[in-house]
Amino acid sequence: MVDYDKVMDTILSRYVHNRLILGIDGLSRSGKTTFVAELMKRLIQYQKPVCIFHIDDHIVERKKRYDTEYEQWYEYYNLQWDVGLLRKQLFSKLNHAEVISLPFYNSALDKLEIKTVAIPGNCILIVEGVFLQRPEWRDFFDFIVYLDCPRDKRFERESASAKDNIEKFKSRYWKAEDFYLDSVAPLANAGMIISS
Repeated sequence: MVDYDKVMDTILSRYVHNRLILGIDGLSRSGKTTFVAELMKRLIQYQKPVCIFHIDDHIVERKKRYDTEYEQWYEYYNLQWDVGLLRKQLFSKLNHAEVISLPFYNSALDKLEIKTVAIPGNCILIVEGVFLQRPEWRDFFDFIVYLDCPRDKRFERESASAKDNIEKFKSRYWKAEDFYLDSVAPLANAGMIISS
């Protein structure tokens, strides 16, 4: 059970009416989106301005992340997002920009669409997604919460059709997760770890 009061106390103690950039990191199906929805609800109850970015809204087209010359785990970790573009167009602007233009992925059309997001001046900015503590992005956060959830529990949260393709998990997702855990050590570097 998540102690949301403790999380809220931690966030609010760091938020002094200027922007706070909060990262919600964790591996696939660790509960990040649900966690962020509850945080947002509570922040609104406290009458705190909040703006949320989901990293998975900004993945690239399929041809750039599947069937490349690279191994599947590498595609997932390094090619799923345009890491440099997000650093430049999102992360480097979070502290000061009032408006950010970003590519959003349209899965039905498999294409990117540029959308503009207005950011309230003194808001709590929450960025939610996997691999947030990669070196290219880590230093832009004021505080990071890592949702720690065992692989077997996360796998149980997958759809039945996804579970039928366990080889994809072994060659693509789990190898990339292991690389992230070993090379970046997100649990050691997060400001708070929550078991989910």
